[in-house]
Amino acid sequence: MRILMIEDDVQLCESLTYQLKQEQIVADVAHDGESGLDYALSTPYDLILLDRMLPYLDGMNVLTKMRQANIHTPVILLTALGSIQDRVTGLQSGADDYIVKPFAFEELLARIHCILRRPNDMINESQCDFGDISYSVTQYKLTANNLSCTLSKREGDLLEFFLQNPNQTLPRDTLLNRVWGIDNCVENGNLDNYIHFLRRRLSQVQSRLVLRTIRNVGYTLEDSHD
Repeated sequence: MRILMIEDDVQLCESLTYQLKQEQIVADVAHDGESGLDYALSTPYDLILLDRMLPYLDGMNVLTKMRQANIHTPVILLTALGSIQDRVTGLQSGADDYIVKPFAFEELLARIHCILRRPNDMINESQCDFGDISYSVTQYKLTANNLSCTLSKREGDLLEFFLQNPNQTLPRDTLLNRVWGIDNCVENGNLDNYIHFLRRRLSQVQSRLVLRTIRNVGYTLEDSHD
């Protein structure tokens, strides 16, 4: 699992990075809002830990810009601002959870696992569009070139995540965690099977989109006309 930590407290970052590593969680770190936003916009993460009070660009602005850019990665706000109104504001701005400093690492870890056990909470939009395709999330219907087909739920969830992150290399572990769930015991070959199914679906509607294999890493969804 790979997460992004946007936090200006260097000592806290070092401590959390070490503890997360013991739980097989790799953390990239940014110490200001501008660089943190760049990380979030350019790299798919399983989850983001975001401080509210940051240099250059505060956490609430980072969160707002992420959501405006259709980055739906789960976000846990880390902050010393613990009033009810602060919590409500954070959640209404697009955060998935809120934890007040100081906090126990065990609580943070439990909240991370709780969020990532919810594989279907990826997006709450009824339609995703990219390239020449349109995908109805509620009907599991893929349409392109006046052709359409219906996907299984698993196929649909996988395609939906690719459509959230077009032209980005999505690691295998990220795909498994976000589509099957972090606690699911899924064989790697199962992912390959569903990639094969999606490629057939794209071919069925004569789409120009391509699911490319990135050797030893994962997959990326690209528009062959770009």
